[in-house]
Amino acid sequence: MGIVKSAGDLLYTFRFIRMMVMKWENWDAYKQGVIDEKGKRIKGVKLNTDAKKDSYTPFVRLCANVKRLISKIPGGGTKLGSFAAALYLIKEDGNLSDKSLQKILKECDLESLDFLAEDSQWFVLEDQKLSPGIYQINNHKIVNSTFEELVYPKDKIKIYEDCYPKDSIFGLNIYEGIHLKTNQRIYITNGELYK
Repeated sequence: MGIVKSAGDLLYTFRFIRMMVMKWENWDAYKQGVIDEKGKRIKGVKLNTDAKKDSYTPFVRLCANVKRLISKIPGGGTKLGSFAAALYLIKEDGNLSDKSLQKILKECDLESLDFLAEDSQWFVLEDQKLSPGIYQINNHKIVNSTFEELVYPKDKIKIYEDCYPKDSIFGLNIYEGIHLKTNQRIYITNGELYK
């Protein structure tokens, strides 16, 4: 039972992250007319069909509430972080292969190119090493160790010498930096950094 529960937890974690970075217009609840363009439940719309009920489950309601709360935080309207870095965090914690991640994407009816931002080559040296220095980050993130402490846009990230990619997810290199406020490690893509 432990393996099944672990797989279920991982799938819900993946779905949660996906919904946090997805535009409201792409949510099934929006397409069914259950929520508006800000993710708020439209009063007067009854969940009287299976499609409407399926589009607005308790899990979806929870995701919508969290996403709306985060959008009220200064800078919170931006993405919670690179989906690729979040996937790598899940991959590492769940000890998953790239094939397993592809299977999860397929189960969620997603294509990896649908939600991954273009990878920029700023700050990348000739051998894919990230240029050392202090950068700011443009997305919300969580730290690697606890999955809890939030890293905010404009927080400073330190990149050390010899910062080579830890791995890659769907062609995007994943690097590890240090969040200076918490002194904790976080996974990033170079496209999330700016000077």
